[in-house]
Amino acid sequence: MRLMNWNVQWGRNAAGEVDLARTLAEARRLVDFDVLCLQEVTRGFGALPGHPGDDQFAELAAALPGFSVFEAIGADLPPPASSKAAGLHRRQFGNALATRLPVERVTRHALPWPADPAAPSMQRAALEVMLQAPGGPLRVLVTHLEFYSLTQRLAQVDALRRLQQEAAGHAAHPAQAENAEGPFTDTSRPASAIVCGDFNSAFGSEAYQRMLEPLPGSPAFIDTWITLHPGETPPPTAGVYDKVQWSSGPLTCDFVFVTEDLRGRLRRCEIDGMTQASDHQPILLELD
Repeated sequence: MRLMNWNVQWGRNAAGEVDLARTLAEARRLVDFDVLCLQEVTRGFGALPGHPGDDQFAELAAALPGFSVFEAIGADLPPPASSKAAGLHRRQFGNALATRLPVERVTRHALPWPADPAAPSMQRAALEVMLQAPGGPLRVLVTHLEFYSLTQRLAQVDALRRLQQEAAGHAAHPAQAENAEGPFTDTSRPASAIVCGDFNSAFGSEAYQRMLEPLPGSPAFIDTWITLHPGETPPPTAGVYDKVQWSSGPLTCDFVFVTEDLRGRLRRCEIDGMTQASDHQPILLELD
């Protein structure tokens, strides 16, 4: 199974030009992915730099025939007051997952958003998709944590860890379905999980280290790149080519974590350092 994680900044490349179709073409050039996990996909935010299209989730579905496309919206705002008469979309900003694998349960989690008056912020979300992967069922979560507020990032890491413990509990103690037709389905979920995204947390930071702490009742998370490149420091994943937005220098803040039970299935994890199709670099993961 081949997975790509990428903050695509609504299809905006390092030169500031927006073309989501070009970004997707670059992703397919880099790897023949089975699962594509994206952050900063928009709907109705045409005023953003480079002017993205009205509905990038629809663009994803049109550009990836044979894939199922799912979304989880974090920020969900009305159109600007001056534009409401034009019938524009609500302004939505979030994560997307596209896959050609069979999909079971899909869950959208709103992440904690504790008050932090000193920092601009937005509601953040995690999209969880349960897949029938070649090596067995697993859950893939794609997320994007708060940029400005450490308080909020730490709360969001804690929430991701609680979600993993919850899933491990369902795996160990599933409830039967009420019937075959209704929404009260079998609650079984695999404990095995991939959690990927833009964590806005530097490699080795407090939030990063907390993500890797032991998890009572569940296999803990491991960093796939570090696991497959022992003793090495990961290359930067943001600000490599875009020196305007990242004037303080490059940063390693995008990660793919997996539960410890998947360690033996890790085959390859690479950070592509050449593409300039976003202000972030994509991460490529391959599982046996």
